Amino acid sequence: PDLADGADPDGVSRRPDRRHRHLDVPADLQDVEHRGRLTMHLLVTAGPTREHLDPVRFLSNRSTGKMGFALAAAAAEAGHAVTLVAGPVALDTPPGTTRVDVVSARDMLAAVQDWLPAADVLIMSAAVADWRPRRCAGIKLKKASMPATLELEPNPDILKTVAPLKGERLFVGFAAETGDPAPEARRKLAAKGLDLIVANDVSQTDAGFAVDTNRVVLIAADGTSQALPLMSKLDVARAIMRWCEERISYSAGTSTRQETGRSSPGAFR
Repeated sequence: PDLADGADPDGVSRRPDRRHRHLDVPADLQDVEHRGRLTMHLLVTAGPTREHLDPVRFLSNRSTGKMGFALAAAAAEAGHAVTLVAGPVALDTPPGTTRVDVVSARDMLAAVQDWLPAADVLIMSAAVADWRPRRCAGIKLKKASMPATLELEPNPDILKTVAPLKGERLFVGFAAETGDPAPEARRKLAAKGLDLIVANDVSQTDAGFAVDTNRVVLIAADGTSQALPLMSKLDVARAIMRWCEERISYSAGTSTRQETGRSSPGAFR
């Protein structure tokens, strides 16, 4: 994949080591608030994928990448190292992040497999196409030669594919549904072995795709959940970031569990 950011002048990409301690953070983010804090490396996917029928036509979806880019921005703002794997979107790279641009689902899978070993947290917020055309023409197809029936084949399920690499990492997924998203979100949470899933109803005009606000339910693997009211996608991202920070802090032995009285790490208030 092409690197939009994060490459040294000689073309070698910078890859932070995976460790629960202080990672290299951009100078403008190294303020007093961030010093002395446990920092993470987050791998975030964002935007749609495109599955080409020919060089001009493709299958895709309405995702604009705004939620994923908000997650990357919130993580960098908190002083964490961030690798952002982005599908085709028209958004500026959040400051302090390394961006990897991809096109197809298979491209995104390759990028995730490449960068996951360095990550503490994987957040799969991209809207990855489930299907792709069985054949992709090398030239633009003329109307007369277009097939009446489009043959499709399934794309790889990225989370299921990388599940064997999970180890102690946190895996966070998204469930974009029309109507009540909770039942399908809980199914995906269990089926894909996630630590947290973010569920939202994309049929609402003030939440979901192509808007700056969202209304979500956070559902954790321990059975706890939290419904967030309508708020900016950046504030949703900050809430997700706080949950990840608490889980990582707990696993690294710096939990305040006795002070809070919580029964499990990452449980919602």
